[in-house]
Amino acid sequence: MKRILFLSKGEDSSSTRYRALQFFPLLRDDGFEVAHATAAGGLLPLLSACRQAAAADVVVVLRKTFPAPVQWLLRRCARRLVFDFDDAIFCNTDCSPSATRMRRFAAMVGDCDHVMAGNAFLQRQAEAFNREVTRVPTALAAERYAAAAEKATGSIDLVWIGSSSTRKYLVDALPCLSAAAARVPGLRLKVIADFDLPEAGLPVLPVRWQADSEARELASAHIGIAPMRDDDWSRGKCALKVLQYMAAGLPVVSSRCGVNAEIVEDGVDGFLVDEEEGWAARIAELAADTRLRETMGAAGRQKVMAGFDLRPVYQRLRSVLDEVLRD
Repeated sequence: MKRILFLSKGEDSSSTRYRALQFFPLLRDDGFEVAHATAAGGLLPLLSACRQAAAADVVVVLRKTFPAPVQWLLRRCARRLVFDFDDAIFCNTDCSPSATRMRRFAAMVGDCDHVMAGNAFLQRQAEAFNREVTRVPTALAAERYAAAAEKATGSIDLVWIGSSSTRKYLVDALPCLSAAAARVPGLRLKVIADFDLPEAGLPVLPVRWQADSEARELASAHIGIAPMRDDDWSRGKCALKVLQYMAAGLPVVSSRCGVNAEIVEDGVDGFLVDEEEGWAARIAELAADTRLRETMGAAGRQKVMAGFDLRPVYQRLRSVLDEVLRD
């Protein structure tokens, strides 16, 4: 039985949940022994992770890079080393360049036997340092989002799901949403996150994120929104919230940038917009047309089922592991 060890900053990390832990049952069904170890929090956890790496057939590092001595030790402990990433970790979160982050990224990618990148932009960055790169998109369990939920009849509810780390994108869009509210009576904004947004300029329904209510809260809204900035940090994002909206059967209105613009087919399963007027016009169009919302929502859900559900993405992950284990 082949042993696969996943290393990350912790089990609570979104990338750990979506790019590793949810595949554990499928890997076990296929005869692998799988485990997770936290490679963060000081020297002792790092040394423990390296000891566990020495006992594994394949070590998959999720999104983390290390100082040179730790990187050197990990590479010598791991028989086969794979790197998986779903963010532009080679630059700062404000998109400014970081020599330290880029140096660590280059060292990790260059040391690995294979790299899994969450989108085409990230794949191109990794290919500068390693020829063995496979695009593996972020997946979700689509059946979890097929939740029965009543939608409000006296209002049109936009929904945004995220966290404090991505709050800035929603704040950027507030003037656009206020303009939409001026056109659409009863327009509300549901925010599923760890913060409120009292300055929104339209009625806000703050909902504390919880795993067991996430799907129901999404399904009870009418339109999913995904504002983004057109910069490298945003281009590194893997469109998780767009996939969640689609899986919940919602039409999507998104900024025309990054991987969002690759996944959303304008006019089919959502709308891509560039400026304030576009946001207001498209939200108003969807608010006025129940049939259009339902048709787009169904198209989006079909797209997720076909290409971003657990099983099709798992096949990509499994093909990488099989290739590495053949060496």
